[in-house]
Amino acid sequence: MAGRRPEPPLSLPELEDRLRQDLAALNLPPANWVPPRDGALDVLVIGGGMLGLAASFSLTRLGILNHRVLDSAPAGREGPWVTYARMQTLRSPKHLTGPGGDIAALTFRAWHTAQHGEDGWAALGKIPRAMWQEYLGWFRAVLGLPVTNGVAFTGLVPDADGLITVATSEGPIRTRHLVLATGRDGLGGPRIPDWVRLPRGPRIRHSSEAVDFAALAGKRIAVVGASASAVDNAATALEHGAAEAHLLVRRAAIPTLNRFKSMVHPGFTHGMPALDDATRLAFLKAANEGAVAPPRESLMRLARQPGFRLHLAAPVEAAEEGPEGVTLALPTGPLRVDCVILGTGFVTDLSLRPELASVAPAIRLWRDVVPDPDDFAAHPHLGAGFAFQPREPGTAPWLARIHAFNIAAIASLGLISGDIPGVSDGARRLAEHIAAALFRADAAAHLAKLRAYADPELLGDEIPRR
Repeated sequence: MAGRRPEPPLSLPELEDRLRQDLAALNLPPANWVPPRDGALDVLVIGGGMLGLAASFSLTRLGILNHRVLDSAPAGREGPWVTYARMQTLRSPKHLTGPGGDIAALTFRAWHTAQHGEDGWAALGKIPRAMWQEYLGWFRAVLGLPVTNGVAFTGLVPDADGLITVATSEGPIRTRHLVLATGRDGLGGPRIPDWVRLPRGPRIRHSSEAVDFAALAGKRIAVVGASASAVDNAATALEHGAAEAHLLVRRAAIPTLNRFKSMVHPGFTHGMPALDDATRLAFLKAANEGAVAPPRESLMRLARQPGFRLHLAAPVEAAEEGPEGVTLALPTGPLRVDCVILGTGFVTDLSLRPELASVAPAIRLWRDVVPDPDDFAAHPHLGAGFAFQPREPGTAPWLARIHAFNIAAIASLGLISGDIPGVSDGARRLAEHIAAALFRADAAAHLAKLRAYADPELLGDEIPRR
């Protein structure tokens, strides 16, 4: 007997209707159950990119509806995808569910197939980064998440009444919990090598900063590093007409492995947070050994450009920036270029974040609790729900209400708050911890409500009179 012909994929409006049906069948979202505090949010999320949206959706799924999400960027430009990310496609494979998690109609695959069909999905290799940004915009809109753009987070003050006053460009906002869904640089900033004189002039840029690539046409540039961002910035410069792009790699060979790819499975997702500190660090150090290779597609993109120049075993020893260019001191001699782009990644360093200046000294770091934490010394040593912990035990209890849901949590909880593979699991863990904390803080009110419950199950007429 012939098999059933597969049904055609849903259109986007049909997919959105299916999503509404699925959420209704799952009784999502539940009613808000948190007792109100006058003039205060239950949760304020800083960052409206992928992490902030995932956090907001997870809070909504648990009935924590009195929350807001703020992002300083205009709508559609949150996060790195269409700003400083210069790769052509995402590194993550297309089948990962990302913030859609366990709701099939909310996944990138469902969204893409609704617009391009099954053949389009089959033909798609890796996801173009601008398409991923478009998907995140749809995710936000179809769920009606409470995001406000153009509002900057500028500081915070813990209050004596269990609230946190958050300073923003729209004025102070009081909240019970604060989530820092601030991506790769949210608890630090660009990693600037020691050989760069400060303040930098305009000819030395970091890959996370705005670069006028059109102005590099006909110029000689140097890109420092062998990371994905270094390779993609060099390729972008050459595609915009740069005459030469010198990739300066301090190692004798470009790294060939990305061990983090082997950590994308439920064992690591759920097991890493359960490990003791020393064992978790051993895993992370092993993943970092030999550095992380750039994506194959990115390196091939760069290698096909005739102006590409590769320098191995070429650490930069010094730099002299002048009005006409930059001279770099290399082991093989000086290299004169018109511009330098630092593909050197990010560093976690709370002292780089002025908005956290009032609380940073109280926060426990990995170097406070573990000997030789290696690259993770300045990362915060977080609790189970991404919550900051006090450097001095028994002090600053308000730190438990501030949650670092960003890449700096990797040393404490693993790969669940920085990249696409684990973002839903991390957001669920975050929201569940906040839900428990809110309930615990209001236990007396919930007990009183329980005792006052007066909706009778039996009405007195269940047993007929004889």
